Parts: sequence; C-alpha cells; structure tokens
Amino acid sequence: MHILPAKPSLEQLRKRAKELARAESVKLSEAQFRLARQHGFPSWPKLQAYVRRIAEHGDGLQHAYHQDTAYYADRADGLLASALDETPGTHEHFDRWYQPLTPEGARTVVARQHGFASWRALRDHVRTLADSGEPFARAYRLVEAHDVDGLAELVRRFPWLVHAAGTNGNDLLGMAGATGDERLTRVLLDHGADPARPNAHGWTPLHQAAYGNLPLLLDMLLEAGAPTDVSARGDGGTPLVVALFWGHREAAEKLAIHDLTPANLRVAAGLGRADLLDELLTPDGTLSPAAGARRAFYRPHSGFPRWRPSGDPAEIRDEALSWAARNDRVDTLRTLVERGAVPDADVYRGTALAWAAAQGKAAATRALLDLGAEVDQRGTFGGPGHGVGVTALHLAAQGGHVGVITALLDAGADPSARDALYDSTPEGWADHCGQPAAREVLRGLARH
Repeated sequence: MHILPAKPSLEQLRKRAKELARAESVKLSEAQFRLARQHGFPSWPKLQAYVRRIAEHGDGLQHAYHQDTAYYADRADGLLASALDETPGTHEHFDRWYQPLTPEGARTVVARQHGFASWRALRDHVRTLADSGEPFARAYRLVEAHDVDGLAELVRRFPWLVHAAGTNGNDLLGMAGATGDERLTRVLLDHGADPARPNAHGWTPLHQAAYGNLPLLLDMLLEAGAPTDVSARGDGGTPLVVALFWGHREAAEKLAIHDLTPANLRVAAGLGRADLLDELLTPDGTLSPAAGARRAFYRPHSGFPRWRPSGDPAEIRDEALSWAARNDRVDTLRTLVERGAVPDADVYRGTALAWAAAQGKAAATRALLDLGAEVDQRGTFGGPGHGVGVTALHLAAQGGHVGVITALLDAGADPSARDALYDSTPEGWADHCGQPAAREVLRGLARH
C-alpha cells in the first residue's frame, strides 16, 4: 500500500496519479480519485489542499483536529493567557507572526499556525474537518473513541503522525493521556512518540498524567524516559506540582520518588514532608529563601483567573496551608498554623477549608475546623464564572463528598446559604452537579 510521506509534494502526487492511470488503464481523473481514497481523502482537491498546506508551512504546521470551532477560540485564549503569564516560549508564537498580545492577535496566531491566512479561513476549514480525510484529525477521532486497533493501523500507514502536532502543539501522545487509556499511550510509544515533547504551554504527557491522577500511565511514561523536572505554565510547574495542585496524592507521591522539583514550602506541605518543612519554615514562622521560590505556576489552565504570586511571607505560609489541605495532610496543617499560617486566608481562589471540601478531604476538613476555620466563610473558588461567594458546603455538595458534608454540618454549617453567582443553596449545587447522595443529605435537613 502506498504511504503518504510526512512531507508529500504535489509533484509526487501528480506523478503517482499518472502512474496509476497507466497501470490501471483509467482516466487521470479516476486515478486521482482512487489515489485520494487510498489515503483516506474524499476527493483529489481535498488531498491537494492538504499537501499544499504542508508543503508551504513545513514541520511547524499545526493540524486542526477538533470539529467545534469554539474549541479554537478557547485555545487562542489559553495561548494568550500563557503569554501574559510569561510562560517560556509563548511570546515567540506572537513574535513570529508579528501579532500583539490581544485576543484578536492570539486568534490570528492560531490561524497562521494551522496554515491559514485568517481566523475566518481556519473556521471555514474546521467546519468541513469531519469529511476532510486529514490523517491527524482521523487519528484524534480514533483516540477519542478508544479505538486501539484503529489507531495502531493508522500510525502504521502514516508513521509521522506520532511526531505531528495539533492546535497549540498538542500531540497524539498527550491526547491519549487525557483519555486515561494506557493502551493508546502504549501504541504511540511503541511507534516512536516522544514522551518529553511539550505543547505550547510547556505541558508534557507526564503533566497530563499527573493532572488526571493516573499512576499506571505515570509508570509507563517514566519508564519511557519522560522528564520530571520540566515546568509548564510558569516556572516551577512540574508534573509533581500539577498533581499537588489538585490534591492527587497517589500521583504526587509516585513522582516525588523520582524528583522533588521544586522543593519549596507548598510542595513540602502538599507532600506532608515534615523534614523539608522544617528546613523551609522555622518554629517562629521565619521562611528560608527557598520556601517561596519557583511559584510562578498558579493555575493549570486559563479557566482560572490571572494572578501573580508575591514574596510576602504571609502569602507563602497561607498558600502552603491550602496545599496541605487539598492533599489531606493533617499534621502539616497543624504545624503550619502553629508557625503563623491563617486558617481563613484566601491566597488564590479558595481558602484551605474550601480546597479540603472541594477535594473531598474529610480529615483535613475536620482538622481545619478544629484549628479555627470559619465554617460558613464566603469566598472564591475555581474560575470567575464558577465560585463567587461560595461556602465550603457548596463545594462539598458539588463533589458529592458526603463525609465532608457531614463534618461541616456537625460544625454548624448553614445548609440554606446561597452563593453570590447563582443564588443557589448547597442542595441546589448537588442537584445541578448530579450528586444524589449529597442532595438527599441536604434535602433531609431542609425538611427538618
């Protein structure tokens, strides 16, 4: 079977079509159609347009793969957010196409990276993507469908797919990791995919595995040589830090065996490392220089609002408290409060109690309440379109964390409290988020 090379040319295709026409005694137009179909394209013009775009833009071409046009607008917003956060390498995308750091500039950058002169041209292409026959888009659909055999066959036909990049530099290995299906990752690694390759934000497959708390995938990637010390979305945003941000203890502990980068206070707190904590924070609350170092990472995606960490000792201590809370490190919570951390501090999108409740950490919830955290404190959480004026009970209800709900109610939490954005009670949040057990606990209280 004829294989479409990574860098096909129109001349090669035309020559191949003529050879096919002679060999099969058919008209050139029929040979062209057959050749297009061999490569999975619905027509000769579709194949020509694809090859022309690859020839014009070379290895840096990004392949469209998602069929929703809004997806590309979100990716443009994310690229802009990383550039504004000064994530290394992101400014280069704007500089290359002489575009300003604006939403319009970001959209133009994304369009040009895909080989189109304008945002409108990219959108027009995406609308026909399902029928385009482009190999990368087909591979993405196979990944989303968990079609292991289909993906294996496609990368055998088009070996260069494992090295190709889609929007914002996302490759198939990263996409496979996002599904949580280790079989897809194994297919791609076996065909030469690079486990160290970052996307435009510096995000590697290991970051994705940490983000999803996927220990088996972490093992597979580590065995394949995935680096543990690279930063994404800001200095210090290593896979370990990504795992700790979400309270993914299993992933974090596995990664910490290989690398403690960066060894600052919030990492020590999230891991519950008393030895490291003592090196960074003295009993009288004094911080070492390393305690607040490398904290430029503060959000895993642009759904969280902008913020800039400071060197304020109080901020560093209080931030560490929330990282201990989301990772259910009870002893560390007590130590941090003894050394000056404030239980009700809201350093960035959530108090320690809010994070404990949102992540379902019942032990940390009870410990914080014992340490004086206000059970009904209103605050922020997550993105600006999500948590405004929320209580810990709202967040526990959203996640269906009945043990946390019980601990909060035992401490006097108000089940009738309404958030400031949706004017909804915790029961309403549980109902909206499909958490029947939490809803029933809270509904039973409302009836009494």
